[in-house]
Amino acid sequence: MPEGPASGSCTSSWKVPRDLTTLLHSIATACKAISNNLKNGALADVLGSLDSENVQGETQKKLDVIANDIFLHRCECSGVLAAMVSEEMDEIYEIPERFPKGHYVLLFDPLDGSSNIDVNVSVGTIFSILRLDEVPDEITYETVLRPGCEQVAAGYALYGPSTMLVLTTGNGVDGFTFDGSIGEFRHTNTNIRVPEDTSEFAINAARMRFWPSAIQSYVETCMAGREGPRGRDFNMRWVASMVAEVHRVLLRGGIFMYPVDSQNSSAGGKLRLLYEASPMAMLIEQAGGAADRAGRRRGIRRSQPHSGSETTGPAPAGRDDPGFKKRG
Repeated sequence: MPEGPASGSCTSSWKVPRDLTTLLHSIATACKAISNNLKNGALADVLGSLDSENVQGETQKKLDVIANDIFLHRCECSGVLAAMVSEEMDEIYEIPERFPKGHYVLLFDPLDGSSNIDVNVSVGTIFSILRLDEVPDEITYETVLRPGCEQVAAGYALYGPSTMLVLTTGNGVDGFTFDGSIGEFRHTNTNIRVPEDTSEFAINAARMRFWPSAIQSYVETCMAGREGPRGRDFNMRWVASMVAEVHRVLLRGGIFMYPVDSQNSSAGGKLRLLYEASPMAMLIEQAGGAADRAGRRRGIRRSQPHSGSETTGPAPAGRDDPGFKKRG
C-alpha cells in the first residue's frame, strides 16, 4: 500500500488482505512510472498518435500503448494475479508461466482521457480488481465478466498538477498524493465523502441535440438558475476525462453525465462498463454518492456485462438528486 502521512503503512487500519496489498503496491508502482512518462511528454517523444486502433476502435496514442505495457510488466510479477484485462487489448492477458499466480483479476484502462495528452490536460488510469474463488486452467471473458458489485477494490490515478491515487477496498475511499522527494505516495485524504449539496454538473453540451428528453429536461432546470425550479445558479464543467470529472465530484459534489443518446445508442453508450463505469461507481458509492445509468434508476454496479467492450451511459452523482431522478 502507499504510505501514510507519518506512520508509514496505513494497511493496519484498513485490514486489507496481504495478497491484495501486494497487488495495490504493484499498481501504485505502475502509476508512478506512467506519471513519469507523462511528465516528460515531448522531451521523451511519447506524444502523438499511432497508426493503430484499440479494441474499441479508437485511435491509439503513443502513451496509451506505453501505459498499457507499464501496467502489464509492473503487475504480472506480483504473484497474486490470475490474469489482466485491458481496454487496449483484444485478448485477456494471462500471467506468464515464469511468475507465480494468484486469485485476482486486474481490469484497467491504462490512460483515460488520452485525447487530452497532446494539450497537457489532466488524464488518468482507472482500475478494478476481482477475486476468483477458483482459478480455471484457461481464463476466458466468461470468467471475468462479473457485475460491479463483485469488485473487491477499485481506484484511479489522476495525473494533473500533482499525481494522486484514489482507491477503495470496500471500506470507504482514501486518497494518496505522490511525493516526488521520496518517490512514494503519501496518505493525504482520509475517508473521502462526496458533499451532499453543490451547484455543479458536468456534461458535454455539444451533444445536447442527441440527448434523451430526461437529460435535456434536467440540464434545462439547472441552466434556468435562480429563476428556475431548482432555485439557484449552477456551473457547468467539462474536462473530457472521466478521472478528472469523477475526482471533482468526489471532492466538490455535483453530477457527471455521459448519457446514452440517439447517436451512440446502438453501442449502448460511450464509456466502458468493465474498465470505467463499474470501478468509478464503486468509488462514488463508497464515498456516499449514487452511481446510476444516466436517466435510469438501475445502479451501474448491478449491471451484468456481456462482453469486454460493453459500454454504458453513467451518471455518478454526489447525491440522489430528485430533480434528476423524477425525470429518469
